Amino acid sequence: MLVAEQAARRGARIAVVDVCTAAVAALPVGGAGLSAMSRAAPSHPLCSTDDISERLEELQLTMGEGPCVDAFLHGSAVLTPDLLTRDLQDRWMVFAEAALEAGARAVFALPLQIGAISPGVLDLYARVPVRLDAEELADALAFADLATLVLLDTRVGETGGPRGDGVDDLGAHRAEIDQASGMLTVQLGVGIEEAFIRLRAYAYAQGRRLADVAADVVARRLRFPPDPEPDQAGEDT
Repeated sequence: MLVAEQAARRGARIAVVDVCTAAVAALPVGGAGLSAMSRAAPSHPLCSTDDISERLEELQLTMGEGPCVDAFLHGSAVLTPDLLTRDLQDRWMVFAEAALEAGARAVFALPLQIGAISPGVLDLYARVPVRLDAEELADALAFADLATLVLLDTRVGETGGPRGDGVDDLGAHRAEIDQASGMLTVQLGVGIEEAFIRLRAYAYAQGRRLADVAADVVARRLRFPPDPEPDQAGEDT
């Protein structure tokens, strides 16, 4: 797989930059960028493959408008084959002009999502007008799914890749993280976002992979009571 190959070239674990680089190699785009986004905390760029993609990430987060911002707010892909389209220039009056000046003509923003959790957006750009066909769009969405899993399975504060074994297990990890978050909403009586925050905070505090903690929750080896300290046990309590 392209993502694993990119990580191997770097001699490091798989990271979101590998997903971005692989997406550029597989799709008719010139670059890719990824930003961590949240409604409760400041958003910030995590990686970019070139100067233009880096500029696009900064522009959107600074201006508060653009396909990346819309994709995050609405939870759906925003595909802009040509930024010179009149309605897009009216929609993003500042960003569209700045993006064109930066060298981008088409931009595709794909939200990173796992259940109700959306930790960021994957952006792809092209220097010329481009339309993604059905197969290319499916591939782009698959890269966004991989980026989501890699990002969520990366420990807070790490700049490298996830502490996982590779991309083969990412689909199973995604399902378990989603299921574990849902179970914690019942155990803690909180919303899905808060449940995920508690899950990830515990994994970080214990120095464990998020996927492994999620697996323990799903298998009922770990239970999060309302008090701060979860109970580790061999069976449900």
